[in-house]
Amino acid sequence: MDRHLRSTSPTTPIAGSEAAAAAVAPESRTAAFADAARVLSVEARRRGLAAPGFRSPPRLLGVDRTLRRHPSGASVAVRVRDRPWVAVAADMIEGVIAVNELRPPQSDRLRGELWGALGFVAHSAPLPAAPDRRVA
Repeated sequence: MDRHLRSTSPTTPIAGSEAAAAAVAPESRTAAFADAARVLSVEARRRGLAAPGFRSPPRLLGVDRTLRRHPSGASVAVRVRDRPWVAVAADMIEGVIAVNELRPPQSDRLRGELWGALGFVAHSAPLPAAPDRRVA
């Protein structure tokens, strides 16, 4: 079964449109990044997990995400520019999971919950019809 994530935020184009992958306008990405960082931090703390700090861009050139651990916690740096919003959100979610060193099934459950907290909804696509395999 294919699962598709779609943002339900007001800035998202109509479901199924080609623009859905880059749902956040470039001029509002900084605000969306800050909002997502707040939401993910609140959700992590609510579950008793460490909430990393978020920043952008990463200090290391040519990478999309970095993680730095320090005595007071950890920080996740994510490249926002020239990337689809869903990729940025995915890196932020994976950063929370990496900072807390979670493994399946806990990481899988948290991943789904954090996608939902950011306003993304999983939709199941119908399965293609099975071919007719009758033998003559």
